[in-house]
Amino acid sequence: MPLQIHNLTKKFGEQTALNNINISIDKNEIIGLLGPNGAGKSTLMKSIVGALKIDEGDIIFNGLNISQHEIESKKKIGFLPENNPLYLEMYVKEYLQFVANIHKISDSKVDEVIELVGITPEKTKRIGQLSKGYKQRVGLAQAIIHQPDLLILDEPTNGLDPNQILEIRNVIKEIGQQKTVLLSTHIMQEVEALCSRVILIHKGNILQDCPIDEFKGKFNSLEEAFASYTAVTQ
Repeated sequence: MPLQIHNLTKKFGEQTALNNINISIDKNEIIGLLGPNGAGKSTLMKSIVGALKIDEGDIIFNGLNISQHEIESKKKIGFLPENNPLYLEMYVKEYLQFVANIHKISDSKVDEVIELVGITPEKTKRIGQLSKGYKQRVGLAQAIIHQPDLLILDEPTNGLDPNQILEIRNVIKEIGQQKTVLLSTHIMQEVEALCSRVILIHKGNILQDCPIDEFKGKFNSLEEAFASYTAVTQ
């Protein structure tokens, strides 16, 4: 198992953001991480990538405890946060070369990833000049440029128009054929289009972890299933 989370607990003061979380994720899965706002999704993702200190429990990635092997683990994880922090004054290709240098990989990977995410016509522009859709593509490019084994995406299509959403989904689907992807989203169509498995988190607890068909179960839609599961504990 590339990623194993054992008894993960995270508190902010008196508030428990994650309560004894246990998850196992295999290779080449695209998993939808669902939950209402404030459920603990972003806290979980930031814990996996090492951006937040773990209070209790262990996260094992590729056989290594990420708390004890931070640098080695981060080399194999790609992360696109919800706010997609970019250097807006930099040019697209310049920025991706900068990221490549951090990862100590060759410049040839820069052109490969630019083509993969579909930003070749924009590569000589400043990032600040790009539409939100192209900025998301640049964010995706930086997350995958070092060929990570695990890709974590926090609301990757948030604020995009329908055409941009379809384009980003297609890129994620292509990446998911070779990588393990953990995808946080509120858009149920996105889950149906991309994911084979759903993890539903609410108030820091995992309510469901199952294949998408099982999650939907007796309900007419994923929206209905989501509302029913989360209403029980509100």
